[in-house]
This record gives sequence, C-alpha cells and structure tokens, in this order.
Amino acid sequence: MGTAVEGGRSGPRYVQIADEIVRQIRAGVLKPGDMVPSESELVERYGVSGGTIRKAMVEVRASGLVETRHGKGSIVKDRPPVRHRSSDRFRRSLRQGGKAAYLAESVQSGATAKVSVLYIGPMEAPEDAARRLGVPIGTQVLARRRLYFRNGTPVETASSYLPWDVVKEIPELFAENPGGGGIYARLEDHGHEFAEFVETLQARPASKVEASELALSPGAPVVHLIREARTTAGLVVEVCDTLMAADQFVFEYRIPAAD
Repeated sequence: MGTAVEGGRSGPRYVQIADEIVRQIRAGVLKPGDMVPSESELVERYGVSGGTIRKAMVEVRASGLVETRHGKGSIVKDRPPVRHRSSDRFRRSLRQGGKAAYLAESVQSGATAKVSVLYIGPMEAPEDAARRLGVPIGTQVLARRRLYFRNGTPVETASSYLPWDVVKEIPELFAENPGGGGIYARLEDHGHEFAEFVETLQARPASKVEASELALSPGAPVVHLIREARTTAGLVVEVCDTLMAADQFVFEYRIPAAD
C-alpha cells in the first residue's frame, strides 16, 4: 500500500480526514450509535499512517459529535441540539404559566428534561459573581448549583449566585423545587420585577473535570455563558454561571434594527 501525501492546499491530511468524518456524521451516513471505523480501517481507506489517523480522531472528538469508549473505539453521539431563543426564553408569560426557561426550551424541542440539584446554600461570592452583583468578594450569597439533562444525557451545569439580603426572606429559593416558573418567578412574586437579562458567551475547550461532568470527550467544545438578571430598580439579583455542551445548543438572537 502506498502512502498518500499528508498535506495539501486545503490543509493537513489529518484535518481533511477529520472534516470528512464529521461531514459523514452530520449527513447521517454515520448515525447516532454507529461506531466510527477503527484506526486500521481508516488507515486502509485513506492510505495514510496510523499517526495521521490518530490526529484526525483528535479533531473528530473535539467536534463533540463522538465519544470514545475504552477498548471499544469511538461512537457517534445521540445529541440533537436544543434551540435557545433569547428573545422569548425569559418571557414573563412563560414564568406566569409555571414554565422555567430550560423546561420551556426542552418542551419546544420535544425533549425530556431533568434537573439534578447539586447544592443549595450559603457561599462566599466568587470574584466575578461578586463584581457583577456589586458586593465585596467573599460576601455571603445564596448559591444554587444544578446539572441539567436532556433525554438522560447531561448537557449543562449552572451555578446561580443571589444576594443574601434579597433571598433571605424568600424561603422557596432555598428549596430544591422553588415552584412553577423557577427562581425568577419567585423573585418577581416578592417585588423584584425584571427589566432585562444580559448574557455574555465564550466558546472554549472543556477542562477534564468539565468534560467528565458533561460526559464529553476531553477537550470537547463548550459554551461558557454568564447571565445577569437585572430588575427595573437597577439591581442585579442573580448571576448565573453556566457551562453548556456546545454540540447540544443552537443560539438564536433577535436584534431590533430600529432605535
């Protein structure tokens, strides 16, 4: 067997191979649950070295479309995307109808949602959350940490930080289930009317701990989102630090063209 040239005008050969495998997954040639061909099969197919195939599979795993199982190889994930609609996911009418944002999104996409509460209680405010809340670093806040599942697969972690002076008189916020509409509905019930939600997003590779928590391959892409919930009184009453599996979410924003 001859050795193919391992570079070209469209990039290194391993990148070309990775792109082709990813295209096959996205096109449904390789379906959820299918095994990606083995290294020896790919070496034979593409006429390249095992090292080139291993580099290609690093790129494929980084796409978030496959997971590697020890001793078995790589399998195509079943992770259809949820669509985020920033213009309507925090509508007051949804909260008043008893639907928190994540559950409302999941219903719209036809998915089964589950929320696992990891921690609720007092915590010293982390530096970034403290800055956004306008309190000194280390000030006691209420922390609510959750792990979200879609069709049984972990897709998102979220840690909310709320000012203690705001939440201490709202006992529902200390419960695993704060009631219909979630914590935003309870805050509005107690007079904290929301004016806007401001989100900052950054894409990056997952750390080892993050990848393990979200059942991702090491280095898979994630979206780190920070949200500030701002009231009509000008207060930030929640900072939510969220990490999402990038292959699970599509973000759709409505941006007015007029002033």
